[in-house]
Amino acid sequence: MKIDKDLVAASATPLVLGILADGGSYGYAILKRVNELSTGRMTWTDGMLYPLLHRLERLGYVAASWQVAPSGRRRRHYEITASGKQALAERRQQWEVVTGALDRVWREAAIGPKPLLAPAAGLER
Repeated sequence: MKIDKDLVAASATPLVLGILADGGSYGYAILKRVNELSTGRMTWTDGMLYPLLHRLERLGYVAASWQVAPSGRRRRHYEITASGKQALAERRQQWEVVTGALDRVWREAAIGPKPLLAPAAGLER
């Protein structure tokens, strides 16, 4: 199943901030974690992740620094900031409203439409 690009875009910021709230990370590990969290159904590319990380850094939600990996290779390491944690909390509240509404819509659709007006007691013909 392919996830619609609008859904991927809408979920990208809270996903990355949520991953970083669990601990600092670098790009490849973030890509791998998204893949794990979605059980392989969301496969992001470098071309999608790095512009997002740069935007989050400009917004002050993420701080980046160069670190040296055990292999000796330099990597850009990302940490969530205090304002990033606040943004994540706000996004979470927004998603809870959206997912709650969708859940109600899908449950009601599965049951079937409800009558608009029920006859008042004792007025049935």
